[in-house]
Amino acid sequence: MTRLDRQSPAAIATAIRGGKTSALKVAQETLARLDAYDKVQPQIWISRAAPTELLAAARAVDARIAAGEQLPLAGVPFAVKDNIDVAGFETTAGCPAFAYSPAASATVAEQLLAAGAICVGKTNLDQFATGLVGTRSPYGIPRNAYNLAYVSGGSSSGSAVAVAAGLVGFALGTDTAGSGRVPAAFNHLVGFKPTKGRWSTQGLVPACRTIDCITVFTDNLSDARLVDDVLAGFDPADPYSKPLANVSLQPTRIGVPRRDQRAWFGDSQSEYLYDQAIARLAADAEIIELDISPLNEAASLLYNGPWVAERTAAIENLLANKPDAIDETVRQITEAGLRKTAVEVFNGIYRLADLKRQADALWNEVDMLAFPTTGTTYRVAELLAAPIALNSNLGFYTNFVNLLDMAAVAVPAGTRSNGTGFGITLIGAADSDHALLDAAETYRGTVELPAPPELDLEGKMESVKLAVVGAHLKDMPLHWQLTSRDAEFVGSFETAPTYRLYAIADSVPPKPALVHSGDGASIKVEVYQLDVSAFGSFVAEVPAPLAIGNVTLADGTTVKGFVAESRATDGAEDITDLGGWRAYIEAK
Repeated sequence: MTRLDRQSPAAIATAIRGGKTSALKVAQETLARLDAYDKVQPQIWISRAAPTELLAAARAVDARIAAGEQLPLAGVPFAVKDNIDVAGFETTAGCPAFAYSPAASATVAEQLLAAGAICVGKTNLDQFATGLVGTRSPYGIPRNAYNLAYVSGGSSSGSAVAVAAGLVGFALGTDTAGSGRVPAAFNHLVGFKPTKGRWSTQGLVPACRTIDCITVFTDNLSDARLVDDVLAGFDPADPYSKPLANVSLQPTRIGVPRRDQRAWFGDSQSEYLYDQAIARLAADAEIIELDISPLNEAASLLYNGPWVAERTAAIENLLANKPDAIDETVRQITEAGLRKTAVEVFNGIYRLADLKRQADALWNEVDMLAFPTTGTTYRVAELLAAPIALNSNLGFYTNFVNLLDMAAVAVPAGTRSNGTGFGITLIGAADSDHALLDAAETYRGTVELPAPPELDLEGKMESVKLAVVGAHLKDMPLHWQLTSRDAEFVGSFETAPTYRLYAIADSVPPKPALVHSGDGASIKVEVYQLDVSAFGSFVAEVPAPLAIGNVTLADGTTVKGFVAESRATDGAEDITDLGGWRAYIEAK
């Protein structure tokens, strides 16, 4: 099962309506896919429909088709981010203490179910949709579908992975600061963020209620358009809904950030892929470099300005009564809102109005913007070490969009060497949604990008195997340097019979030196697996005369491991005949 072998929602619905398959068969296949991927990342889900319920829903769709209903999403399995209500499922927003059972589904969920789609379950998220990373959830950390060492992106983490892994045809996310676009980029997906008010937000747990949008993740643009056809429209139950409008645009002038204002955070591959994307866009349009200072200032208002208090308002009671139930980073962010004053809020509103006037003036110079979706990506371990600073980096190109009332669609634009996706986002004025989808289809139609890599269904991370021979063995004095880096024990092995082992003189704590030799023997070692960043920090602490090099095991495989400079044997005791360091320590 790979990302490339699944059918699109349009193809599934067409096949079911045409009698070439049935909703029941699609549901049975979906259950098989879910079962397979549960061995990799069960944490992408917070709750799922029981198999019997899923099959019953599929039979009901088949009955509707047999009765003559023309359902645009007949039998299409979909997932819903768990801050959007679906009757029959708890809504948690990523916080067990907040969980409740909704009496009715959100408007968007009702519309999808009425169109024949089948809800598979509720997906994991950064708690209360506060984050662009996917690491802020008590239900576990969804990881990038193409490299499990890396973040999935958030806050719509589980929704993006569910689509990227081929488990569902599409998934609903939400977007306040980029949560419906960043995960799309990292997982080689389309992420469509409609204009505020185009899709109802009735039944959505708010993050920042005045700027929240519900979004969709799909494998292609035509499926995003299909979902938009079902969901777009005025909802009187949503006070922020507005009458449907479609603004046309001809993207002959495309705005990009001035080169000196582009931020890559040390990621040269992203910079290269963006330059390539601009070159492709330049084949059919004039590329105009813009001063994006007003956009950057607007973006800063989201977390550094008074809008953070809107997040606080959404969870005010929980924050006051059960603060320990909130993720530490989310709590730190939302507590800051308690210190905002009404004066700051009004001054922020006034400043945003001025910045919006400046941003709207850009549409006199360009027809749309084409920005990187993100300037880089990060490993999960890196995000856990610096959760706020690195998250902010991921929002550099996304945070301003909703504040300035723009529409956006994120599309794939390349693959990094680590397998994660790079994307660009096409951004237009409010109500330019259809035109943006058209422009994105034109762009994708001219792009010959290599297919994304195969999905990692065995759960392997980008990691390094390390052989330890002495003080880092289990129960030895330096073993903590491995456990503190979450090193995973692979097994006990012996080296090829080409090594000699020495007890280094005057070493504290006592350490051995493993030296390659033509008249050597097999030496007992333990092998551990570390992710790349942990391995790098480990190597940085290895003192001379020891070093990390290649060690050959008895079966002929090569792993990284401790080796030694020749000076390590000065005054050292040759203990090769003991066969390993543990035997030497026991003998002493």
